[in-house]
Amino acid sequence: MHDWPDPSSGWLPTPELAAAWVTLGTVPSERIPLWAAHWLVRGYDGEALRALAGLSGADPYEVHDLLPAALADCRAVIPDSEAAAAQVVFVRLARMHADGRATERWVLDKVCEIVSRSGYSDSVIELPLGQVFGLDDEWDAGWGRPEDQLVPEIQAACSAQLAAGEG
Repeated sequence: MHDWPDPSSGWLPTPELAAAWVTLGTVPSERIPLWAAHWLVRGYDGEALRALAGLSGADPYEVHDLLPAALADCRAVIPDSEAAAAQVVFVRLARMHADGRATERWVLDKVCEIVSRSGYSDSVIELPLGQVFGLDDEWDAGWGRPEDQLVPEIQAACSAQLAAGEG
């Protein structure tokens, strides 16, 4: 997840998305202090959030020690299960796709990363977007359906994820 969001895009993850990444073990600690500073500018406040915003990000342990309290300052709850965290992240992936900011292949790569990190948890795979995780084998190996048949399947999963998560 360290390539998401692209630092040059200017897009800032919400505290809720960062909290989901904590549960999934994918939070990019080197970027968290900058995000904390932006969250302060957006109106969140608290002692831990201010302390986090003042860090360089060079020490991941220091960042991870402050992060739960800083997220609490933002009223963001760290999900208590991988499925709940994956739901948050999958909705964001699906929204990025729907907004034209993510290709089907990129979404598939992120889904596979999350499913893998969850230890192939059934509760993560059962989510609408989680169900596409095996398509990467077909896409990469060339033994399965052609790309033009895989793309609509990922598009449909994104739509289903949005319906399940934003409905």
